Amino acid sequence: MTQDRIHIIAHDATGVEAVMAETRHSFARHSHETFGIGVIYRGAQKSLSGRGMVEAGAGNVITVNPREIHDGHPIGDGPRGWNMLYFDPDLIRDAAYDMTDGRSGDYEFTRPVITSPAVAHCFNALFAAITQANSPSNSQTAALRREEMLFLLLHHAIIIPGSPDHPRNRSSNRADATIARAKTMIDDAPEENLSLADLANAAGLSRFQTVRHFTRATGLTPHAYIIQRRLDLARRLIATGTPLAEVAATAGFADQSHLNRHFIRAYGLSPGRYAKALLAN
Repeated sequence: MTQDRIHIIAHDATGVEAVMAETRHSFARHSHETFGIGVIYRGAQKSLSGRGMVEAGAGNVITVNPREIHDGHPIGDGPRGWNMLYFDPDLIRDAAYDMTDGRSGDYEFTRPVITSPAVAHCFNALFAAITQANSPSNSQTAALRREEMLFLLLHHAIIIPGSPDHPRNRSSNRADATIARAKTMIDDAPEENLSLADLANAAGLSRFQTVRHFTRATGLTPHAYIIQRRLDLARRLIATGTPLAEVAATAGFADQSHLNRHFIRAYGLSPGRYAKALLAN
């Protein structure tokens, strides 16, 4: 693999995106609409997470929850490499219900970096089961292997909200409640050109208070949050085969180059490369 490559792997598993990456790219703050879990196999990186700044090296498992703000920067002179799986939230929710006998589907990762070799082993087995499922030797048992390895991985890596170890039981949700209406306003129509005054009126706060509470609650300023929601919309439109110029306009970007710039900063590849990778799947 070259020193700067991000590759989306074709496979037949529904609700999963598999990525192999080896790069020195510094990823800007962004989020995904999916659960992400992976293993670093080379080098090291430092990154923002829901629990502050963390570092991860070769053999470590890294995780991210839907809409969790994070970034990523290499440590040292060389690239870092990782394999990553992104799961549709509905897939994780279904697995969670199964694992709790229907009591709860509200699960999340609470450790941004996991150093357990057992968890790394589970991930590597699941990654292989997904990305190598099309080979003749794996085709008959691929679905069973994927299911069992997913359950084993989640058993080790996910903690149920409400447990003593869950971060929501140690922090206040006051900021989240204060800016909930402003967040919803953006989430419902990210392509709209909202002003800070619009968001402040929705939140019932001053413009300064809105910026402060919004950033504290989400990890992003209101402007950065709008850009992220527009990127989420752009990814969904690209997945439907929408032409990139139309994607940019529909998602609220000034033009295609504006979309390209933010997309590359967040995800390390252009919208065109992302679209080609999806077509290969």
